[in-house]
Amino acid sequence: MDLVIRNAQVVDGSGGARFRADVGVDGGRITRIVPEGAGPRPTGQRVVEADGLALAPGFIDMHAHSDLALLRDPDHSAKAAQGVTLEVLGQDGLSYAPVDDRTLAEIRTAITGWNGDGSDIDFDWRTVGGFLDRLDRGFDGQGIAVNAAYLVPQGSVRMLALGWEDRAATPDEVARMKRLVAEGLEQGAVGMSSGLTYTPGMYASDAELTELCRVVAAYDGYYCPHHRSYGAGALEAYEEMVALTREAGCALHLAHATMNFGLNKGRAPELLALLDRALAEGADISLDTYPYLPGCTTLAALLPSWAAEGGPQAILDRLRDEATAERIRHVMEVEGADGCHGVPVDWDTIEISGVSQPALAAYAGRTVAQSARERGEAPWETARRLLLEDRLGSTILQHAGNEENVRAIMKHPVHTGGSDGILQGAKPHPRAYGTFPQYLGRYVRELGVLSLEECVAHLTARPAARLRLPDRGLVREGYRADLVLFDPDTVAAGSTFESPRTLPAGIPHVLIDGRFVIEDGRRTDVLAGRSVRRTQAG
Repeated sequence: MDLVIRNAQVVDGSGGARFRADVGVDGGRITRIVPEGAGPRPTGQRVVEADGLALAPGFIDMHAHSDLALLRDPDHSAKAAQGVTLEVLGQDGLSYAPVDDRTLAEIRTAITGWNGDGSDIDFDWRTVGGFLDRLDRGFDGQGIAVNAAYLVPQGSVRMLALGWEDRAATPDEVARMKRLVAEGLEQGAVGMSSGLTYTPGMYASDAELTELCRVVAAYDGYYCPHHRSYGAGALEAYEEMVALTREAGCALHLAHATMNFGLNKGRAPELLALLDRALAEGADISLDTYPYLPGCTTLAALLPSWAAEGGPQAILDRLRDEATAERIRHVMEVEGADGCHGVPVDWDTIEISGVSQPALAAYAGRTVAQSARERGEAPWETARRLLLEDRLGSTILQHAGNEENVRAIMKHPVHTGGSDGILQGAKPHPRAYGTFPQYLGRYVRELGVLSLEECVAHLTARPAARLRLPDRGLVREGYRADLVLFDPDTVAAGSTFESPRTLPAGIPHVLIDGRFVIEDGRRTDVLAGRSVRRTQAG
């Protein structure tokens, strides 16, 4: 065999008890698993002594924003060093395929805060299949750092069909959107995402979304909504998504499923009871979370939806107009904008994590309220200036989470892990570099919220099942050798809010298709990642 890993504690992803074994790898797949004392030990061209390290399937990041990072950074240690071997892109209803020349320019501006402006990227694709082909080519035809799957972004699809208008789609426009979704699924997407607090996706009615979900269901994909509220009306927003997908007969995966802000403190059991009722009635539901309290998005995302109608340039024009800007301020600070989940914005909780213009770097790491006090002005004026001068490219941390909710939700049987990791900015959210070791170190070893076996199942087999991947997510003979070796006693996130790009500890080896992408704790030059495409027939 190519490789034998000896004396590993195999945590196989099933949730069953760990066991000591030798594991053989050949041709990129797991070919032999010999439990201790069960027979002759396999031999290989190379032998790695695990010496009691845990051997698990590669971790699957169910909510990633590496759409351009994978194309600009062959190293991509942010994820590879965590043991992530597969990321799911195309999240929150906004990404770079399908597009035309007009919408590509608009999307690049709208999500600069997520992925940069893309000026360093050759956008030589327009379709979902073209983007997946581009991922396959990666760097000089050698591939990318980790594997990637893709969701058709509903907001990008709506942009193609009717622009940034806040109105109901006509029957012809709905038909076009359905065709675009079907084409994306046929070309390899695993499902469809929405960002229902982001424009223009949030302008879609339930009836429109249901029609698109019927298409997703026909291809055995899943719907992944960032739903309409994580604050005021959060439970109702969850109920809406459950009902909508039940009507469409579509599998549902709830993105970064949290109950945020003070008004939702301690309300996770209500969400879980809703999900349990739907599951008992036969619904196909899963969810992902990150093991941190603050959220992360763009500063522009907090604006009311009417202020974003027409696209990025229209937003900037409204912000420049004094009367309109005052109206925006009133909605955000007094009424609670839909972009801020119906909760009046608290500028003391809005920390600028990154800017796209270097001249504005001093804002990063400070809350809007702190910068406003330093400038001797109202917080809204600081936020408004930053939105205009950074052309909507600023990212934020929103300190709005509740620890008891985070712990309760991660224990649910349909839970999976997702970093929601935005890699841009001077001080990105530490979840981008730390989500998976944070689960294993803090929530398994330190707090005991999950057992090691349960946690590994949440991060491997469950997401693989949601993605309908027949040969990933378990340590099983015949499965792909996407594997992680880590030390359960020392694994920990190195990233913090002060030093968010610090790599984790206790993960010495990571393999994709049997090739070491992390070896002895260091990134190799191996580019074993490829696109992972929908395998079920339509």
